[in-house]
Amino acid sequence: MNISEELQTLLAKVIAFIPQLVAALVVFVVAILLANLAAKGVLRRSKDKEKNIQTAKLLADITRWAILILGIIIALQQVNFNVTGFLTGLGIAGFTIGFALQDIAKNFISGLLLLIRQPFQIGDAVELSGFQGQVTDITLRDTVVKTWDGEIVILPNTDVYSNPIKNFSGLKNRRRVIQVGVGYETDLAKAQQKILESVMSVKGVLQDPQPMVLATEFGASEIVLQAYFWVDQTQNSILQIPSEVIKSIKEATERESINIPFPIQTVQFADQEIRKLF
Repeated sequence: MNISEELQTLLAKVIAFIPQLVAALVVFVVAILLANLAAKGVLRRSKDKEKNIQTAKLLADITRWAILILGIIIALQQVNFNVTGFLTGLGIAGFTIGFALQDIAKNFISGLLLLIRQPFQIGDAVELSGFQGQVTDITLRDTVVKTWDGEIVILPNTDVYSNPIKNFSGLKNRRRVIQVGVGYETDLAKAQQKILESVMSVKGVLQDPQPMVLATEFGASEIVLQAYFWVDQTQNSILQIPSEVIKSIKEATERESINIPFPIQTVQFADQEIRKLF
């Protein structure tokens, strides 16, 4: 075969390949357009339903990449690319890389679960892995908490998801408990009533659910009473209101001459030991 025949053969192959290439390019361009349109639609609808913008962005990204990957596979098939062999090799390589980066993979999956389930949102007051504070950021790898002491703590999502999560902002109302000890000689009914009145008089304490004062145990030098009350944490400080309740209880017990005893220890000496002292 001379050079002229080789060029003619090559030219024929190129001409035959052009329709396949055009079809592949068309499929790829259409996939990009559909991916962007679908992602925008998912993002818009998710924003209407979800309060967490991170979840909306995550769903939009997943939609975009799913359509793009499908479009690329279809486009490669148009040019007779061995997609099956490529995916097999890619799967083996992915397994090897995933095994080496399993911690990162765990954090990524935990981040997905957190963003989908939404046990907390940015701005919520939480306790995560023993750290209390406000959530400032949520990513696919970690969660950032600003503690009440002003420290920034970056927690891997695996630790967050595998440990108990306390969301203090999850509900509007929170219950607080104040413990008071009264002397054994105290009229308990009177003490409970006066303490209850003092709790209910504090601005910020909810009247519904109604506060309660219950006797809970016999202490070493007092009978223990516990005052239960609820605070609307969206309107009041969850720290300031209990402080005001304590002040109100102290004023009420002093006004009503209700004894709040100090711890007392009684020491007894045998007669022989007393004589030795003299």
